[in-house]
Amino acid sequence: MKGKNSRIITIANQKGGVGKTTTAINLSTALAAIGENVLLIDLDPQGNASTGLGIELHDRKYSSYELLIGEKNIDQILIQTSIPNLSIVPSTMDLLGIEMNLGGEKDRLFRLQKALSDQLKNNFSYIFLDCPPSFNLLTMNAMAAADSILVPLQCEFFALEGLSQLLETVEEVRCTVNSALDIQGIVLTMFDSRNSLSQQVVSDVRNNLGAKVYNTVIPRNVRISEAPSYGKPAIIYDLKCAGSQAYLKLASELIQQERQRKEAA
Repeated sequence: MKGKNSRIITIANQKGGVGKTTTAINLSTALAAIGENVLLIDLDPQGNASTGLGIELHDRKYSSYELLIGEKNIDQILIQTSIPNLSIVPSTMDLLGIEMNLGGEKDRLFRLQKALSDQLKNNFSYIFLDCPPSFNLLTMNAMAAADSILVPLQCEFFALEGLSQLLETVEEVRCTVNSALDIQGIVLTMFDSRNSLSQQVVSDVRNNLGAKVYNTVIPRNVRISEAPSYGKPAIIYDLKCAGSQAYLKLASELIQQERQRKEAA
């Protein structure tokens, strides 16, 4: 499934409520909307990415659970969403049992990596992995399989502290299961221009991490919050809202980043 030009990006943060799944949904949609062929793999047992893309539970005949235990391959599981160029491998609560099922397997950290490398029929430009808000077997599988990690970071007081913990974990992953794992970038989310703390967090993160931080900042936006309850990405729900426009800008920034990376390779 991973074509020679595809980029596998894990979207992860050990803290919940930072806009991780919102970013997975809307960045995937934005890239698909501008013509990129995108696959989103939902690895969170809550399945919010699947629901947010309009995939009802009764339509999820198979899920990322069957992929990880080796019962089905990606071609047998993926669902074409209502958005052209965007497919999803959905999630179900079955993933809660993955530790029990794979805990004793020697290759338990590399199941997703194998599933992706075994599939060569389709060529996705981008494959996004939406992780649960914790570092468990699912997140480790994602990091082992990924080329890079994209980190959504909420504009709040403890943002840098949480980020430092995450970067330490990435370094551990590099030393153990994926030496090539790169930091794709850090995207600041839930920014409130009226809040001086939000502005201070943006300044602090940029001062500490510089070029790793995307120029695009995702604002706190009511329409972004409403969209999942309608089973739609914000970009489809309300294209003109500030949140949708920010994700379109982020998609353009990511494409430019990838273009520069390939030219430098």
